[in-house]
Amino acid sequence: MTTMTETSARFREFKMPDVGEGLTEAEILKWFVQPGDTVTDGQVVCEVETAKAAVELPIPFDGVVHELRFPEGTTVDVGEVIIAVDVAPGSGDAPAAQDAAPEAVQQPVTEAEPEAPKGRQPVLVGYGVAESSTKRRARKGAQIPGPAAAAIQAEINGRGAKVPESRPLAKPPVRKLAKDLGIDLASVTPTGEGGVITREDVHAAAAPASAEVPARTEEAPAAPAPAPVAQAGARETRIPVKGVRKAIAQAMVGSAFTAPHVTEFVTVDVTRTMKLVAELKEDKDMAGVRVNPLLIIAKALLVAIRRNPGINAAWDEANQEIVQKHYVNLGIAAATPRGLIVPNIKDAHDKTLPQLGEALGELVSTAREGRTSPAAMAGGTVTITNVGVFGVDTGTPILNPGESAILAVGAIKLQPWVHKGKVKPRQVTTLALSFDHRLVDGELGSKVLADVAAILEQPKRLITWA
Repeated sequence: MTTMTETSARFREFKMPDVGEGLTEAEILKWFVQPGDTVTDGQVVCEVETAKAAVELPIPFDGVVHELRFPEGTTVDVGEVIIAVDVAPGSGDAPAAQDAAPEAVQQPVTEAEPEAPKGRQPVLVGYGVAESSTKRRARKGAQIPGPAAAAIQAEINGRGAKVPESRPLAKPPVRKLAKDLGIDLASVTPTGEGGVITREDVHAAAAPASAEVPARTEEAPAAPAPAPVAQAGARETRIPVKGVRKAIAQAMVGSAFTAPHVTEFVTVDVTRTMKLVAELKEDKDMAGVRVNPLLIIAKALLVAIRRNPGINAAWDEANQEIVQKHYVNLGIAAATPRGLIVPNIKDAHDKTLPQLGEALGELVSTAREGRTSPAAMAGGTVTITNVGVFGVDTGTPILNPGESAILAVGAIKLQPWVHKGKVKPRQVTTLALSFDHRLVDGELGSKVLADVAAILEQPKRLITWA
């Protein structure tokens, strides 16, 4: 079902859809069209950010943009009209839109639309949301674009259409980065395939001419979004909490103060696992698969869950039940420019090692590019967070809401270790398992952690325990 309203045979309106099931609002990050531009069915007209991800919205019909109802930076309720399109340009003069005071909803571009029924609004994705009392919040000084530009263009062109100006090619996360750094994409020299501007191009444009943009290593996390620059003499800077960051804060507070967390630790010799990783990188059956320690750790956790299925469960507070999951959607915590997100590999328990490696590589690449969909972050059962990429030895991770366990993996370092009765340099890491003590007792949690450690110490157990 498309979220659009037909105000007449000529003008149609497109409403903010529920781009993630159950979400009630989204912020307009960027308009890709302006009044007077010609649009076609399926063309992306704007980028919005929800509490889960940034999403590009395509228009579901052809026509000429008549009016943009909200400026960039405005948070809009699901179901609100965000753009009006003239689907029959040249059929008559466009009616003038009524003036509206700031924060007021402008009237339809033609005759009044029948009052929408109470309850859920039609949406593009999901089941819709109930009416919300959330107010729209526009940035200070922002001006709501009116239909004047479209009317003038219509008078000039006769049909109200103009050829859209070409705009630089770049993915939404790159556009967001450029916006944060104050870089005009039109001034950036693209180096990507097909003339696409990359993240490195934006950094190069922002850095001094003599500076070089450091390349990110294979294991390094995505760089965080640049922090706001404080004015000279300022003693503090206030950063609005919204979007993904707001969702993270709410989820972590809810998890920390709802589920009683217990964290256990174990330090393990992973020298044999590192040797296995090196061998798999040369194996022709793993060609094209990104092989790293995280892949073996993920497989080890899946084997440990199969041996101890009680860890793969959730607490249902409303019904006072423990929900045992007979599938594993393995979450992988990923640092992205928009904050920490936890997409998951669906049915990871059914995947072979090459399949798991391919899924893991795709998950990480998609997250770094900012293309993770809300669906990819829903339904996780158990999570891995690799804090070792930051050089950290271990941590006490907070459970992802709705899950019963999360495994933190520390940095793998060469350390003195007693091996076969002698002190030798060995590859060592520390694992930490946090679990919900309402449904996972100490025995079960300890067994899972011990199994993972045993597999990493002797990876042949991936075969003998399979």
